[in-house]
Amino acid sequence: MLLNSLFLLLIIGIFGLIIIPAEHRLLLRQFSLFITALVFLLSLFLWLGFDHSTSKFQFVVNNLWLPISNINLILGIDGISLFFILLTTLIFPLCLLASWTFEKGNLKIYLISFLSMELVLLLVFTSLDLLFFYIFFEAVLIPMFLVIGIYGSRQRKIRAAYMFFLYTLFGSLVMLVGVVYIYLSVGSTSYEILSITKFSNYNQRWLWLAFFASFAAKVPMLPVHIWLPEAHVEAPTAGSVILAGILLKLGSYGFLRFSLGLFPQACTYFTPFVFSLSVLGVVYTSLTAIRQTDLKRLIAYTSVAHMNLVMIGLFSGTVIGVEAAILQSLSHGFVSSALFLIIGVLYDRWHTRGVNYYGGLTHTMPIFIIIFLFFTMANLGLPGTSSFVGEFLLLVSAFDANTTACFFAATSMILGGVYSLWLFNRIAYGNIKLVGCDLNYREFVVFLPLLLGTVFMGLYPDLFFSVMHASVSNLVWVNLWV
Repeated sequence: MLLNSLFLLLIIGIFGLIIIPAEHRLLLRQFSLFITALVFLLSLFLWLGFDHSTSKFQFVVNNLWLPISNINLILGIDGISLFFILLTTLIFPLCLLASWTFEKGNLKIYLISFLSMELVLLLVFTSLDLLFFYIFFEAVLIPMFLVIGIYGSRQRKIRAAYMFFLYTLFGSLVMLVGVVYIYLSVGSTSYEILSITKFSNYNQRWLWLAFFASFAAKVPMLPVHIWLPEAHVEAPTAGSVILAGILLKLGSYGFLRFSLGLFPQACTYFTPFVFSLSVLGVVYTSLTAIRQTDLKRLIAYTSVAHMNLVMIGLFSGTVIGVEAAILQSLSHGFVSSALFLIIGVLYDRWHTRGVNYYGGLTHTMPIFIIIFLFFTMANLGLPGTSSFVGEFLLLVSAFDANTTACFFAATSMILGGVYSLWLFNRIAYGNIKLVGCDLNYREFVVFLPLLLGTVFMGLYPDLFFSVMHASVSNLVWVNLWV
């Protein structure tokens, strides 16, 4: 019932926005914020009612679909998907609150796009049928394409929207071939049936590559990462937050749920390949971030580096490595979202993202700078924050799996200090170049949950590990990774 309630609320919200006249802009904002906030509160009951002693799927909803073809829309959650759902339901109301003064274009379409995106994302993270997962996985492209292409900030927004759409779509077409082959071979696309199906080593390898083509573009990994900085730069602030905070997690979630869950021998075979690409991604994007002068592009490249670090944990072959990768994904969702919101605050006041235009904001915006400093330190992995726990355990597991990969991956902490502290120093100190007002009450409320979540996750990570441990252990041990 809980899962059905979440989806029903969002559907009601979408139809409600359609009915409300476009000229009632305040009512549109209030209604969409109310719906997304209520969805978040309801999603907390999933956590409260979750039995973390079992790895079985819970809150299962089985809706019969195409019974002749043996394809069912089955929804459910386990310890792996639970926190991705909570992250999604938290980020969306914060995005709507952050864009409260957003006035560009048709507000109704803008809000409908966001509620549609949340609905489809929740379906992605709860779908237990491979075919429906693929449908929802690709359906996310449509509302985000509209957000970037219609509400982007510059003339290159159309190009950025098409880059985002085409890069992620082409890889998924290869995955569709794999999904069709699995259905023809097994006769079902149910995840629970496929998880006990033994594919031959040859089939596992080519199917793994088919799925890799889609998931790698979403992470993104080198060399299919080009779309991300461009999409971030052109998207509105709320769009960038959704991109970094949630959409990048679709790739890591896909690897975790399907690549590791269905093709374990192929994962072992391709682990050196994944480690090589991930290490290159971490080092290359970190070095590239250092030379950026656009605030959004800089944070976008750091997102690529952090998500490639997550990939190393996922393929470490240990329970602690996979759990650390999930925690780091959640941490990145909090920290990167906050950093893009910080850039949004600056852009709302002065309509520029050039680093050279800013300086001396410590004197005029002290509360803003304190929050900026906190998330800068969290991005570096400061002890006491969520990033420290995730990165430390990731590197520990990577050291056991491949010492060389661990060494190069650890350089991200040094390079991260370079670009993060350089950026903070340029904006916070020096001569006062621009004068503006500090954070207002609404902006402070947006940052507060992200700040508290980052600290809470850093101080009490076991609360998260205990929930995901049974599901991750089952994934690792059943597939004979250790």
